[in-house]
Amino acid sequence: MGKPSAERRLPENEAKAVGRMIRTSPQKLNLVAQLIRGKKAERALSDLTFSRRRVSNDVKKVLESAIANAENNHNLDVDSLVVAEAYVGKNLVMKRFRARAKGRAARIIKPFSQLTIVVREVEEKA
Repeated sequence: MGKPSAERRLPENEAKAVGRMIRTSPQKLNLVAQLIRGKKAERALSDLTFSRRRVSNDVKKVLESAIANAENNHNLDVDSLVVAEAYVGKNLVMKRFRARAKGRAARIIKPFSQLTIVVREVEEKA
């Protein structure tokens, strides 16, 4: 008993993973997402491994999750995966205050982001 499973929204040759509550601004996260858009999954992983940006580790985890979903849930070939989409959205924003001179306060915003990565299986061209 239970509710029936929802229809698959993605085509049969795609898999996705979503990283929520990533502690950085969407603007900074998008710079790292741009690095991997359209690249082969293997190449994108190596680029993220050697990237100097702090958030690249979180992006790498989401990409590895998308690759694992493709392999285990959808039986796709890992060697022919390409990062079809990598897009960033806003999430929660924590607001904090910091004491300043003369009894004033300054607002500090601590943004969170959401990252969605879609990998697609592509036939190799001869």
